[in-house]
Amino acid sequence: MTFLGTLNDWIWNPMAYFALAVGLFFTVITGAVQFRRFPDMLRQIVAKPHDDDGVAPLQALLLTLASRVGVGNIAGVATAIAAGGPGALFWMVVTALVGSASSFAETVLSQVFKRRIDGEHRGGAPFYVEFGLKLKWLAVGLAVAYMVCYGFVFSGVQSNNIAGSLEVAFGMPTWLSAILLTGLLGFTIIGGTKRIVGAAQLMVPVMAVGYFLFTVVIILMNLDQVLPSIQLVLGSAFGRDQIFGGMAGAAIAWGVRRAVFSNVAGVGEGTFGSAAASTSHPAKQGLVQAFSIFIDTVIVCNATGIMIIITGSYNVFDGERTVIENLPGVEAGVAYTQTAIDSSIGGFGPVFVAIALFFFAYTTMIAFYYIAETNLGYLRGTTGGWPSAVLKIGAMAITAFGALISADAMWMIGDIGYGLLGWVNMLVILALSPVVLKVIRDYDHQRKQGLDPTFDPAPLGIEGADFWTTSRAPAVDADDLPAR
Repeated sequence: MTFLGTLNDWIWNPMAYFALAVGLFFTVITGAVQFRRFPDMLRQIVAKPHDDDGVAPLQALLLTLASRVGVGNIAGVATAIAAGGPGALFWMVVTALVGSASSFAETVLSQVFKRRIDGEHRGGAPFYVEFGLKLKWLAVGLAVAYMVCYGFVFSGVQSNNIAGSLEVAFGMPTWLSAILLTGLLGFTIIGGTKRIVGAAQLMVPVMAVGYFLFTVVIILMNLDQVLPSIQLVLGSAFGRDQIFGGMAGAAIAWGVRRAVFSNVAGVGEGTFGSAAASTSHPAKQGLVQAFSIFIDTVIVCNATGIMIIITGSYNVFDGERTVIENLPGVEAGVAYTQTAIDSSIGGFGPVFVAIALFFFAYTTMIAFYYIAETNLGYLRGTTGGWPSAVLKIGAMAITAFGALISADAMWMIGDIGYGLLGWVNMLVILALSPVVLKVIRDYDHQRKQGLDPTFDPAPLGIEGADFWTTSRAPAVDADDLPAR
């Protein structure tokens, strides 16, 4: 665990600032597209699919939100406050606001360089690495890494937290949670893409809206603490609070770390679901996915943080030093959120958090499988067959295993995996930033002319965007993808 912790710090401490820099870079070169095109975001969310092969923009949004909104929105926020102080919440929001530009950029690239595989729109980071950067070896390595991490590792973080919350709330043994979760996941992913998208479409809106409304109730019950909590967060964020004055650096590092872990802007996770959307211009889905970052971090993560801080349900540690201990002996994570709710509605905290965490984490698990399957499809040029069966078995196995092992170990492994993928993907989208700039300029130009933007890569000098060069994209064959 000491080695994993050290490796984790080596990866994430510089990345906290790098992720902010990348978000700021894309905010500048796109002219702050996530703010100036906000009305377009709302219009594109309800747009109809451009053809019958892809999913609607809203369905793609819900699929990516399914992967984004997970345990990071409940347990992750609590660990950020514990390690970075209340100011970490401010930096989570800042990261989301600028990081949404990174999400716009990677989504644009996933749309530009996507392909049609077995009649479905498929794309993501490995696709734009191969067809955009022309680095096939890196694309293959990245696809293997995404497939392994999302198929055989990351779901364990989600199942671990579900099992822990169910044990606290209902006394359910972790082995029973492992069996139930594994069976439920198997039922969903065996049904294929349609069942996965259908589950996300059903669960995500209900869980996000319900969680937000419950936060409003907690705020109304603690109105006298709203202004002091805002002052505490801002003072801690900038090192001016007398208790948390020396933790400004930790607030930034942990705020960015947990924001990236939650919304994964720049990590490439959202590129796979967003590539499935059928749209007439890549920038349209880029705007939709930029909005998903607002939902994940500014709304859902903030909801958790507000509940914790407004009720004082947290401890803060600066390394080995205890800065403040409001909850003696309580471990950072879902217990903070449970205590926050209990302090306002006695006895309801564990039950509510267990239910919320189940929906958040379960939808994330099914979205993770879709990401792993897309990367397997990239590597093989097709889907189905025994390799897909092995992937399904692996996803169910890590679900069961993750529910039974140490929470610290699963968080550490998950952090390392996200961090490594994030470094590679952010460097890649920076290298492909000229393509992003061409796409947004083309979109802006057509909007100024009063047109509904459509995309043609040829006049823009964009190569490798074969999906868009004919009215119906050609099927992928063995010459277009890595050898099987």
